[in-house]
Amino acid sequence: MKIKTSRFGELEVDKKDIIEFTEGLLGFENLKKFFIVDPGDQTLILWLQSIDDAGTAFPIIEPKIFQPNYMVKLLPVELNSLSLENLQNASVYTVLTIPQNVTEMSANLKAPIIINNKTKVARQIVLQDSKLEVRFKMYIDLKKYIVNYTSDDSKRTNVSSPNGSNDKEQGIAVIQANVTPNVNSNKNSPEAN
Repeated sequence: MKIKTSRFGELEVDKKDIIEFTEGLLGFENLKKFFIVDPGDQTLILWLQSIDDAGTAFPIIEPKIFQPNYMVKLLPVELNSLSLENLQNASVYTVLTIPQNVTEMSANLKAPIIINNKTKVARQIVLQDSKLEVRFKMYIDLKKYIVNYTSDDSKRTNVSSPNGSNDKEQGIAVIQANVTPNVNSNKNSPEAN
């Protein structure tokens, strides 16, 4: 199916790549269906693009990239809501806030996005851990990771990878868009997300 977006233009999205948030995202409860866009740049930042609203896309990133010790502990009821027994078959992302001064970029470690890789059902869950920050400053850690990052696309989730094996193993599809996002115009990323 073809999806029009204001940030990436028109993209072809396979129905199996659509992620459904039955409760929506915090502050955006009316938006239920999304897909992940990899702009193909070196920032390692992905975009969670709404299918229902072409102008809504959230910058997201895997927290292990900049915070290797980040742990998500879900209550049994939270796991059940995603039809998961544990997080082995799940992808975890944090929503970024990217202000005009990119060095002030922050990640919401308190409310990660959890995606069941098999069913594509997802939730943004507010974790009980009071030590986790809503605005974790992570620019320096991300920059260090990128500088030391050796480009091996087989280790990243990417639909256009040559053998595609990691896509199936990780179970999350990413749509490749050959554009560079304008991080300064991220008006749809709420500060609380």
